Amino acid sequence: MSAPAPSPLAIVDAEPLPRQDEVLTDAALAFVAELHRNFTARRDELLTRRQDRRAEIARTSTLDFRPETAEIRAADWKVAPAPAALNDRRVEITGPTDRKMTINALNSGAKVWLADFEDASAPTWENVVLGQLNLIDAYERRIDFTDAKSGKSYALKDADQLATVVMRPRGWHLEERHLQFDGRPVPGALVDFGLYFFHNAQRLIDLGKGPYFYLPKTESYLEARLWNDIFVFAQDYVGIPQGTVRATVLIETITAAYEMEEILFELKDHAAGLNAGRWDYLFSIVKNFRDGGAKFVLPDRNAVTMTAPFMRAYTELLVRTCHKRGAHAIGGMAAFIPSRRDAEVNKVAFEKVKADKDREAGDGFDGSWVAHPDLVPIAMASFDAVLGDKPNQKDRLREDVSVAPGDLIAIDSLDARPTYAGLVSAVQVGIRYIEAWLRGLGAVAIFNLMEDAATAEISRSQIWQWINAGVVFESGENATAELARKVAAEELAAIRAEIGEEAFAAGKWQQAHDLLLKVSLDADYADFLTLPAYDQLVG
Repeated sequence: MSAPAPSPLAIVDAEPLPRQDEVLTDAALAFVAELHRNFTARRDELLTRRQDRRAEIARTSTLDFRPETAEIRAADWKVAPAPAALNDRRVEITGPTDRKMTINALNSGAKVWLADFEDASAPTWENVVLGQLNLIDAYERRIDFTDAKSGKSYALKDADQLATVVMRPRGWHLEERHLQFDGRPVPGALVDFGLYFFHNAQRLIDLGKGPYFYLPKTESYLEARLWNDIFVFAQDYVGIPQGTVRATVLIETITAAYEMEEILFELKDHAAGLNAGRWDYLFSIVKNFRDGGAKFVLPDRNAVTMTAPFMRAYTELLVRTCHKRGAHAIGGMAAFIPSRRDAEVNKVAFEKVKADKDREAGDGFDGSWVAHPDLVPIAMASFDAVLGDKPNQKDRLREDVSVAPGDLIAIDSLDARPTYAGLVSAVQVGIRYIEAWLRGLGAVAIFNLMEDAATAEISRSQIWQWINAGVVFESGENATAELARKVAAEELAAIRAEIGEEAFAAGKWQQAHDLLLKVSLDADYADFLTLPAYDQLVG
C-alpha cells in the first residue's frame, strides 16, 4: 500500500535533535497521522469507559468475570503458534532504550529484551526519538558506545547471541505533546508503536524475527481489540503478512485480571502471551478500591509478596489461562541491583531472586523478568532446571487451579498491616524516583532496587490510601497529611545532607517533594502520577 503525503497540519514542536530526520521521515509521520486519524477517537472512548468502570467499582466494591463474554471463556480456541524467535522466553531483561542499555541488554544472555518506552523511560522528546534511533542502529549493527567516565567501550556480540527485542510503547492515557496532527497531540502509544513499526517491521523480518510488542496498562478486552485492529491496519499499510506482529499483554490492572481469556481472544492471531506485573497491579487495586473500606487497605509494598493469597490467585490463574490457550505465561520482575561493594548484600538478595524464580518455574511460568544482567544467569538456572531443552512448558495446563472472583480481591487474606516504616519508605522512594524522572530518567537504582514509574505509583497510592482509610500505625501514630508532610520534610533534609548543597540545588528535589505530596494528599486522586508530572517534565 502506498503511503499518502504527510499531513500539512503535522507539527513537531521541539528543538531539533541529532539525526532526528532518520526517525521523523515524511513517510513515518504520514503513517503515524493515519494511525491517529483512524484510532484516536476509539482510544478516547475507551478512556471514558475506564472512568465508568471505576465508578461502578466505587458503587459495588467488587468485580466479577464478565457475563457477556462467558461464551468466549467456554469455547475451544487457541492463539496463533509462537514464531521461532519468541518460542523460548525463559529469561527477559527489561530497560530503557538509551544507547548503553541497548547494547548491554542485547548482549545480556537473556532470550528477550523488553525495550521500554513506558515505565522505565521518562518521555522527554529526546528519549522518545533517540530511543527509536538506537533500535534502528542496533538492527543495522552500527551501534556502539563509550562511557565518558570510565572510558569503557561497548559493542554488539554476534547476531545469534543477541536477545530478541519486544518493544513496549506508552500506555493509552499519555499524550505526546511534541507531535500534533489535525490540531491535537497524538497518543504516545501511537507515536511509539508507529515510528518503531514503520521503520523496523521489514528490518526485523529480514533478521528472522518480527515486530513484537508488550502492551501496558490494558484494562479491558476492548482495549486489546483496539490494539488488534491497529496491528491489522499497520500490517496492511506496510505490506507484510497478517500475523507477523506478536503482542504480549501485561496483566497489571485488576480489571484485566478478570478478562485474561477475552484479551487473548481479541488478539488471537497476534497474541504471544500474558505477563504478571506486580507494582502496577497493586497500584491498580488501590486505585480501583480506594474507597472500599478497611478490607482493601494494602500493607507495606514489600510485605505484598507474590505468595500472598490474592497474588497467588492472580499468577496461577494467569498461567492456567495462557496454557489453556497456547500462549506464553511470563512472570514478574527481579528488580535487585547488585552491589559492587557489599558481597553479603548480594548473597542474600541472590538467594531471594533464586527462590522467586524457582517458584515461578515450578508454578508453570515459561519465563520471567530481571532488571540487571547479573541476574540473568540466576533466573536462567531456575528455568533450565524445569525446562531442560524444552523452549517452554505450555503443555502444563494447570487444570488443578481454580480461582473464584473473590479470590483476586481478597486483600484482607494477607496477614500484614501498614507500618510507619512503610510510610517512610514510600516517601523516600517516591521523592527520589520522581526527582530522577523529572530529569529524564525512567529507570532508577534506589536502595539496590531498579525502580520505575510503577514504583512511584504504588508509593503515592499507598500514602493516599492509608491517610484516607484512617490507618493507625504500630507506633500509635495516625496516618495523616500532617505526618506525611513531616516525613517528606525530613527526607528532603536528609537528601540535602547526603548529597551536598551544590548537587541538591542542581537537582529537582523540591519539585519532586511537592509533586509527591500533591498526588498523595489531594482529595481528588490522580489517575496517573505521570499526567501531572509530564506537565513539569523539561524536554
